[in-house]
Amino acid sequence: MGIVLVTGPARSGKSEWAENLALKSNNCVIYLATAVVNLEDLDWVERLSKHQKRRPEHWLTWEVPELQLISAIATSPASSCLLVDSLGTWVAALLDKDATQWEQIVQELLLTLGDRCTQEIIFVAEETGWGVVPAYPSGRTFRDRLGNLVRRIGAISDSVYLVTGGYALNLTTLGSPLISQD
Repeated sequence: MGIVLVTGPARSGKSEWAENLALKSNNCVIYLATAVVNLEDLDWVERLSKHQKRRPEHWLTWEVPELQLISAIATSPASSCLLVDSLGTWVAALLDKDATQWEQIVQELLLTLGDRCTQEIIFVAEETGWGVVPAYPSGRTFRDRLGNLVRRIGAISDSVYLVTGGYALNLTTLGSPLISQD
């Protein structure tokens, strides 16, 4: 399987598709949860609970906020299937980093992925740039960083899926990769 990217809009089924792919793995699945639990936000707690209930009990779950994601990927067993859900919450947690720090973090992630190319890694990522340009600088920074990260991970992925309207499309077989990176 190698590196797989599953992307799409909110509520499209991308996490469910990624979980379906992980179920097909012959390896131990480690769910790398990038979201931070905020017990005061009951809606958020409910959303996280729905994700947890869908997962098989034998899957391991590691909570990996912020920079812990990179070290979790680097130190996880080579015989595992990692399901990273999601890149959007990971990017949001790192919005306080300036552009130079952010690029260093991205480079470290990409280098780690290059080192772990024999491992199965499934990334879930949100598509945020399909609407209007955000009115606030932090929204534009989030959208731009996530969009660029998704593109860069897509470029090194063995498979890229777009999930929308409850359907998963394999962009690797249907599309043509772009050569240039803006």
